[in-house]
Amino acid sequence: MNPYHDPDKSHHRPNGFQNNYLEFEPKSLSELLRWRREAARLRLPPPPRAPTPRVAPELDWLLANALAGAAMQPAVTWIGHATAMVQMGGLTLLTDPMFSQRASPLPLLGPRRHAAPGLALAELPHVDLVLVSHNHYDHLDAASVVALNRQPGGPPLFVVPLGLKDWLAARGITRSIELDWWDRQRLEGPRGPVEVALVPAQHWSSRSPRDAMATLWGGFAVLAPDCHLLFTGDTGYSRDFGDIRQHFSDRQTVTQGGGFDLALIPIGAYAPRWFMRDQHVDVGEALRIHADLGAKRSLGIHWGVFQLTDEALDEPPRKLAELRELRGLAEEEFFVTAIGETRRLPPRRAFNPLSET
Repeated sequence: MNPYHDPDKSHHRPNGFQNNYLEFEPKSLSELLRWRREAARLRLPPPPRAPTPRVAPELDWLLANALAGAAMQPAVTWIGHATAMVQMGGLTLLTDPMFSQRASPLPLLGPRRHAAPGLALAELPHVDLVLVSHNHYDHLDAASVVALNRQPGGPPLFVVPLGLKDWLAARGITRSIELDWWDRQRLEGPRGPVEVALVPAQHWSSRSPRDAMATLWGGFAVLAPDCHLLFTGDTGYSRDFGDIRQHFSDRQTVTQGGGFDLALIPIGAYAPRWFMRDQHVDVGEALRIHADLGAKRSLGIHWGVFQLTDEALDEPPRKLAELRELRGLAEEEFFVTAIGETRRLPPRRAFNPLSET
């Protein structure tokens, strides 16, 4: 039974949760074996042409920015996979922290890292907020969240989808809140109120063969005075992203500063499409999400670290460059970074047409 079941919500089911626009069924063992046989026959995935790029992080600047309070400059640093550090609203937040060597419940089996994190846990500035999109092992890593909970200066606030608060508590993490889709949590930041909302995504959840769909999944919208962030989490393509744009439209008019200043959108783990389409977007679909959201700029994540699927680790950014050129998009509209690289963002500002005359 689903203890959170609300019959008035279509994504709530008696035994768990479901997507808005697709009745997702986890793939069967026979489908999994078919995928692996085809991959072996075709010798997939191919090796990458080059290692995932990385740069030395700007540790001094990141630490100073974290301590700047209301003077913080909005910035994003890609740590690797779906883990990004975003500094905005005077707060430092992490998405889906994953610092371990394997995305697996077993220390010697399962997908291993092909690129070290851009910042080690000990190098992070004090983290105020951790956003966890769902419970798959490459997104919710027990060792990483336990380490963050023990950071000097006190634990961050963990914000998770329904069903994960008890999982955190079992590991000694009690400073947490769980949200349903469209629930909002207001925080107080140095620059003013910061609002965190869980938003829908088309995906699923599981940490064992017996708990599929038992906990919720999703993405996060974070609205601060200086930046509006959208982190999609893992997702297949759906109409959810047009819904998200509409849902926040009253906060993102032209005079209020426009749409999301930054979207974190996955661009990897998409092949073969017959197996992955319902749960992971490909690069073309990631560009559709960017357009559906009306985002000012997007960062491509979820590539280059864990070999989860049949495309080469370095294929997604090549595909992104090709499709950007075909569609006439500038690089800064939908970009990738090296692991460890920081991109500074222009602070959001309201537009007063009278001040421009």
